[in-house]
Amino acid sequence: MLALNIASSAAALPGRARSVFRKTAKAAVAACLALAVLQPQAAAAQQTYVVGSDRGGYLHDRLIELKNLKRSGTRVEIRGRVCYSTCTMFLGLPGACVDPNTTFGFHGPSRSGRRLAQEKFDYFSRVMADFYPEPLKVWFMAEGRNRISGIYKIKGSEIIRMGVKACRSA
Repeated sequence: MLALNIASSAAALPGRARSVFRKTAKAAVAACLALAVLQPQAAAAQQTYVVGSDRGGYLHDRLIELKNLKRSGTRVEIRGRVCYSTCTMFLGLPGACVDPNTTFGFHGPSRSGRRLAQEKFDYFSRVMADFYPEPLKVWFMAEGRNRISGIYKIKGSEIIRMGVKACRSA
């Protein structure tokens, strides 16, 4: 419909004006198409993913989820009662925020609660730690990762003191 309106408007103009009009119209259509392509990305950037109580899961699955959230620009708010294990990796997403009352639970990588071979243990510890702010990363690599059975619990208020921003009150 837009193209038909542009074509009929251009036909009514004299020679040089018609040429300028067509070029301007083409640029306007291109700009509209570019905006149409960018709008879904902008809308996704405005979306918020609220993490409720989450006790973790498989590292591989969480890495895919984190990659998709980061790519889409979705903002993450960690607001559940608990965020344990791989859930804590949400802390590494740009703009992630934390409820000060959420309890975070940390432990080292394992296979169904059994310790991994040292090389794999070190590798997967680094993968996890790379999602933490620096003070938490240092603590995790020195101490937190060494607990395989059970978890170290840290309140959201302490995570906020380590550099992750607090979520606004809901």
